[in-house]
Amino acid sequence: MSKVGLFYGTDTGNTESIAYKIQAYLGKDLVVLHDVHGAKISDFEPYEKIILGQPTWYCGELQSHWEDFWPNFKKIDFSGKQVAFFGLGDQLEYGEFFLDAMGLMHEVVLENGGEPVGYFPNEGFFFEASKALTEDEAFFVGLPLDEDQQPERTEQRIQLWIEQIRDEMGL
Repeated sequence: MSKVGLFYGTDTGNTESIAYKIQAYLGKDLVVLHDVHGAKISDFEPYEKIILGQPTWYCGELQSHWEDFWPNFKKIDFSGKQVAFFGLGDQLEYGEFFLDAMGLMHEVVLENGGEPVGYFPNEGFFFEASKALTEDEAFFVGLPLDEDQQPERTEQRIQLWIEQIRDEMGL
């Protein structure tokens, strides 16, 4: 079975912590972690299955390392690759921009030929707007997490999402 590349960016350590949890649930032998800080386009090439994670900062901004890598990220050819997303945000303090960074990543992957997987129901969240919602607003384009307002729901959400992407990615 081919490896899964999990690429994440973190400033406070929350996204990194979630990346390690996802790796533990899927298996350390299966998932290879990559901090996007210092990443290159070529780091994505070996993987047919990719997980991308980042928090949304302030008014819908990318995490700092993703922001630095963004011009290169937009050049990656995702053709033939299945891509799952997870995002962290604060639905109350920044409710009008909840998980926007995950939505921006999803747009690039679609534009560059990738096959998104792991859409997650939009239930149990309280926010104003999000670029990470599907067109019908019934789903997020990936795993939505809020470590500020709902940390007690994180483990269950991760477990549900892991089962879903195992199935969708054939892991």
